[in-house]
Amino acid sequence: MHLVEAKGILSSQNGMNIYRGCTHGCIYCDSRSKCYHIDHAFEDIEVKINAPELLEKALKSKRKKCMIGTGSMCDPYMPVEKEMQIMRRCLEVIKKYDYGAAVITKSDLVLRDIDLLKSINDEQKAVVQMTLTTYDDELCSIVEPNVCVTSRRYEVLKIMQKEGIPTVVWLTPLLPYINDDMKNLRGILELCADAGVKGIVCFAMGLTLREGNREYFYNALDRHFPGLKSKYMREYGISYELNSPFQNKLMDEFVSFCRKYDIIYTPEECFGYMNELPDKYKQLSFF
Repeated sequence: MHLVEAKGILSSQNGMNIYRGCTHGCIYCDSRSKCYHIDHAFEDIEVKINAPELLEKALKSKRKKCMIGTGSMCDPYMPVEKEMQIMRRCLEVIKKYDYGAAVITKSDLVLRDIDLLKSINDEQKAVVQMTLTTYDDELCSIVEPNVCVTSRRYEVLKIMQKEGIPTVVWLTPLLPYINDDMKNLRGILELCADAGVKGIVCFAMGLTLREGNREYFYNALDRHFPGLKSKYMREYGISYELNSPFQNKLMDEFVSFCRKYDIIYTPEECFGYMNELPDKYKQLSFF
């Protein structure tokens, strides 16, 4: 890792990334794409050492309360966070100034900060979002090798449920011919229902690839799924969107399940919920 003094921390939509790069090793990671201009080795984590101070300055000057989002580009709970505690300090700032928090992660390290998340949720609103892509833990360890497996993330969701902290699951991506089958989908959906998630974000049954992450993904296919790269190249070429050949059936099952269990599932509903603060605050979007 390397430390930097950032010039700013909050985006115009009230999102922040306190780290740049990631060590989770997910084979499909979009954040590796060249369009994001990460000019250092992706696993050499850039730490915005002054993020809490920048956040405090930004929140003190805001005229309206809002939700503060983090994790959309780089997970705030990578192993480096154990030592640096940048995310925890940012949550302390969010709590101090009476804002809401929406956190995206794949890591059980988020449990370390459950005291702050619960306190924020008691006074304003905190939403914990977890990505679930692969029901089978063995396959999960291949697709997302350096982070806790799905069964552990489910346990995190159950703990959040017990503490009254609302949760949203990101069901993305489903990789064609790898985890885009009905058994996998139903397994994940049943975990979501049992954990009482408020919403599930799913744009499509497939994944996106662009320059930077495409090469990394195809190298991973060569290592773990021999012969699959050539099938991808034949069917998708260099397309950005790689929808599953089972897209329609999977989406029908997804929509039917969410309606049955009263889980919000359209992007508009999910993002609207995550942006929304209690009535005493004006809603502002961080997406």
